[in-house]
This record gives sequence, structure tokens and C-alpha cells, in this order.
Amino acid sequence: MTERLIGDRYRLASILGQGGMGQVWTAYDQRLDRRVAVKLLRPDKVAGPGTVAEELRRRFVRECRVTAQVDHPGLVTVHDAGSDGDELFLVMGYVEGADLADHLAEHTPYPWQWAVAVVAQLCSVLSAVHAVPIVHRDLKPRNVMVRPDGTVLVLDLGVASVMDTDTTRLTSTGSPIGSPAYMAPEQAISGAVGPYTDLYALGVLLYELLSGNVPFVGSTALGVLHRHLYEPPVPVRQLRPEIPQELEKILLHLLAKDPQDRPASAQEVYEALAPLLPARDGRTPVGPLDPTRPFLRPQAPWPDRATAVPPRPSTPPAPPKADVPGAVDEARKLLDQGRLTQAVDILGGILPAAAAEHGEHSPVVRSLRKQYAATLMDDGQYRRALPELRRLADEFPAGDSQSLRFRYDAAQCLEQLGEPAAALAEYRSLLPFFENHYANPDPGLPLEVRRRIAHLLLSLGDRQAAHENLARLLFDAERLHGPAHPFPAEIRRTLQWLSQVR
Repeated sequence: MTERLIGDRYRLASILGQGGMGQVWTAYDQRLDRRVAVKLLRPDKVAGPGTVAEELRRRFVRECRVTAQVDHPGLVTVHDAGSDGDELFLVMGYVEGADLADHLAEHTPYPWQWAVAVVAQLCSVLSAVHAVPIVHRDLKPRNVMVRPDGTVLVLDLGVASVMDTDTTRLTSTGSPIGSPAYMAPEQAISGAVGPYTDLYALGVLLYELLSGNVPFVGSTALGVLHRHLYEPPVPVRQLRPEIPQELEKILLHLLAKDPQDRPASAQEVYEALAPLLPARDGRTPVGPLDPTRPFLRPQAPWPDRATAVPPRPSTPPAPPKADVPGAVDEARKLLDQGRLTQAVDILGGILPAAAAEHGEHSPVVRSLRKQYAATLMDDGQYRRALPELRRLADEFPAGDSQSLRFRYDAAQCLEQLGEPAAALAEYRSLLPFFENHYANPDPGLPLEVRRRIAHLLLSLGDRQAAHENLARLLFDAERLHGPAHPFPAEIRRTLQWLSQVR
């Protein structure tokens, strides 16, 4: 055990692994007397000094909060997150078992039945994650753990989304953030991500389990990305004829170059894999770290773990205070400390009391509701923010600048919640108002709305309309910002990718 204490609480013990962006340690939680895993990340590995690094820290803590709210047994528990000196830290539950890369190396060739069981479990995790909605962005064997009872856990949910931003996609050496071997073509070219991005990475992972190697390799990251874009994978049944033809069909479906040609969801992939899963019989002997075990012996005790200590009942949270000014002051302090989830609970809890005291449409309640909606959005709780924003928009005349901004935020919530048609309709209705310079003094906002419209058209499968919108947008963006600005540069990347997949 080292002498280093992280966050004044977690004593580092031994290093578990390290990569280009940080290290993973076993650690000791001195407050709760338990072992944990601590991931340390160095922002300077992916971002320069100053505001970019500070923005990375802010996004890191926010994304960790959002992902900690996803409740699924296939996700590692997030206990804490923050910064310590020059490093960001993420505290997770300590997991016994092996990461999937080591598990594959120890069981080569990997039984195809095991591969099906692993990927089926990952589909269950991804289905829950995508419903939030969250995109993992860096799914690979090193981010998957196989526990002694054969269940599979996904790690690093939310971390890749912090690293993969417009300002930090390339490191100082020009290498792409993420793992090129598992990166979908659209993610490499334009940075576009969605559930379809994770499904492509899931296909790469399945290919590696079945063949022993990823489908595309090369001497440089750019060379690997080029092969993702232009080359078909070698059929796995040429390497292992015993693999079922139906499994190879599922694999090729996942590895489609165009996201529109991939499965519609992780649920669809699971349903396709279900006939290939082992049948439960209760008699088949299975050992530790066998990923078919959860299907052959569901809910059976872990190997060598016949008894477990029941968890202590949690203490229910205290009811919100009735003192409106005091509650507002407490929420502001929490917001200053970056504790958004607690601030959300206080603001939401005090709203009924404030409405009863001051009136539903009073300036006090309207101000509270605005802070509540903004905090919900910052905390990634878009489903709860949406009705609050709509209520605020309705309190102002149609076309009023404040009403328009609330409607714009509501459209962003719809986009984040995976409702592209509704978001598209709202953005289109807002665009004429934002293009009116009297109603909107920000000349960049109409361009951003047009960019969102084009991306939504793309997600709805109308690539021709998306291409036409982006081409017109590129002309106007270059005229406003200049050709070297990041905004038109992103539009050019998307247009280039569209021309390759059309």
C-alpha cells in the first residue's frame, strides 16, 4: 500500500493496470472500511492547459454523475468522482474476475457459445444504457469484466464521452481519442456517435472473441481507420467453420459500414442471439468464469460463495425543508460545489411549497422553475427537464425571446431522449424566429439549429436531405466564421463521410 491518499479518503494499494490516459488501482476506502477500484486520469494527456483542461474536469464529474444513475447489474457501481491535484479520479466497486481480453487470451480458441453468452449480456447492458440515453463510445474487451459467476460487467461508462469532444478528439501527437480497432466509421470521420456506434464496437468485440483478433489491423491508427471505412472483414467461418452461419450473419450485420444498415437496437441483437444461447437444464456442470453460467444456472450462488451478508437497509432521505429562502440558499451552495443531484432534489422538493406561498405564476416560482430545469439539464436528467421547460415556454407570449430559448432547450431534451422526429419538428418551427435578427441577437444560433436539423435528418435515414442542408450550411458557416473555424470544419467532415456511404 502506498502513502498516497486520493480525495482525502481513498488510500491507493496496488496498481491493476495502466494505459495511455491513466491508471487503475486497488484502493482502501478509509471512511467505509471497504476495498474499491480507483481510476486516475491525466487531463494533460488529451487536452492542453487552461480552459480546455478545466472544461474536461467539469465534464468528467458531470458524466460520472449521469452514468451513476443507470441502474443495471451489468454495470460496475460508481461510488465517487472528482479531481485530486492534476488528476481526475473515478471510484468504483472492486470487481473480482478477469477482464475480457485476459479471459480470451486464457481460453483460445474461445468457445463460440461463450462468445454468444458474453455478447447477449452486453446487449442487455447497452439496451439499458441507450435508454437513458447514454453512448459508451469505447466498448472493447479491456472495458468488460467477467466475474467468477460468469456474469459480465461493463466499465468506463461515461469516461469516453468526456474524452471524445470536439476540442479533445486528437491528442498532442495527432492520435484519435478512443480505440481505433473498435471505432465505427462515422465516429472516426465526423465524431458522430449514437447507439449504432456502440453496436459496431460490439460487432468488433464479437469478431475478436470468435477469431482471436480484431477484424482490422494496421501499423498506424489512420491505417486501421481506413480499413474500417473501406474493407470488408474476413468471414469468421473461413477461420472457424464450426461457427453457426446465423452467428456470422449477426456479426456482419453489426459490422455494416453505414449505421442505417446495422441492427436497430441492442434489443434486436439480443433477440437474434437468443436461439443460439445454451438451453437451461440445471445439470450441466459449469466452472468459474464461464459466461454461459447465467443462462444455464440463473440466479445460482457464486462458486465458493454459498452465503452472503444481507445489505443493511438504507436510511430514507429527509423530507425537503418548507423554508423557501433557506432551501434556495442551500441549493445555491450545492450548485457552487458542483453537487447537482442534491440541488435538483432540493429545488424540486421546494417548488410545491413556493407555489402555495407565492402563486404558481409568480416571479419567485418562475425563477425557481428556471433554475430547476437548468440544473436538471446540467445533471443529464432530460426526461424530467422537458415538462418544466415546456411549462416555462408557455408562460410567455409566442415569439418572445425567453419562450424561444425554453423551446430550444426542450428540443435539445427531445434530441437527447432519442425522439428525433419530435426534435426535428421543434427545431424547424424555431428556425424562422432565430433567423430574425430582432428576435435573436446571436448570429451563430441559426447555424447551430440548422446543424442539428441536418443531423436529425441523417438519424431518420434521409441522407439526401441531410446532405443538401449541410452543403448550404457549410457555405453560410464559412461566410460567418471563416473556412478555418472548427464549426465549418466539422460540417466538411460530415459531408465527406456522407459522400462515402451514399
